[in-house]
Amino acid sequence: MTDLMPRERLNRRGSLEPRAPGTPRRSRAVSLVLACLVLMTLDLVGGESSPVDAARRLVGEAYAPVEAGVDAVLGPVLAVSGWFRTQDSLTEDVARLEAENDRLRGDLATVDYERNRLEEYDGLTAAAEQIGYALVPARVIGIGPAQTFSRTVTIDAGTDAGLRPDLTVVSAAGLVGRVIRVTSSSATVLLVIDADSTVGGRVGSSMKIGFLHGRGDLGDFGRTGRLDLELVDQTTVPARGDAVVTWGSEDGAPYVSGVPVGTVRSVYSSVRDSTQRAVIAPYVDFGALDLVGVVVPSGTASDRAVVEPDGTLR
Repeated sequence: MTDLMPRERLNRRGSLEPRAPGTPRRSRAVSLVLACLVLMTLDLVGGESSPVDAARRLVGEAYAPVEAGVDAVLGPVLAVSGWFRTQDSLTEDVARLEAENDRLRGDLATVDYERNRLEEYDGLTAAAEQIGYALVPARVIGIGPAQTFSRTVTIDAGTDAGLRPDLTVVSAAGLVGRVIRVTSSSATVLLVIDADSTVGGRVGSSMKIGFLHGRGDLGDFGRTGRLDLELVDQTTVPARGDAVVTWGSEDGAPYVSGVPVGTVRSVYSSVRDSTQRAVIAPYVDFGALDLVGVVVPSGTASDRAVVEPDGTLR
């Protein structure tokens, strides 16, 4: 019986029969499990000086070069996908920052414009309180053609806003002109600096009256135009710096009284006419007109808010 194959055994009849194939495999599996349990027990009991440390170090030393080689080969490949993700993120950040910069540049470009508009509205409210008349706000949307040699502007308010010809037009600074033509949604304003414009005025504290004539140009006083003042009383000589306001027309058309016009810049005598004349620098900058107010009777029906004499909006 000793020379029989390990996987064979005698049956009851004395003949050989194969041994069950699963028996050795189960034995090896049980042995491996027991070995693992023994190693785990030794590792836990040994603490810092575990008996399996030597084996652990041996395995680490054996596989460390392999691990390093794999990292060296796969590292650049794996980094490519990360690089693409980083580039996409940077591209999005750059696009977002450029859009933000464009918005900020736009805000910066319009901040002065919006500030000026706010100041103009505040100034127009103050002007209504100062002169004591209701005003219809309007924007200058056009300038008269140069070939006509007239100084006119077009505003964006007309009969729908309660406007009609021969109404006084002012700005926050002072007198602008008068309405000469009106449509349903716009109006033409003749500026006081036009050569065909004549406005009655009073000078300084003396309240002496005279007539202001436009010269038809913006003059040589920098940003302002210029007017000539002819006094009715030729014995009166206005002083440089005296303020000039409107004298006022009958029924307030085309000019209401008390609107600031400008200041006396110089005085000269006309030998031919034996008269005293003064050059007036207007308060209004006619080269930068934007928001104006048209004087209307209080309670005028309008398609827009009206600034009342007390500065409130109706």
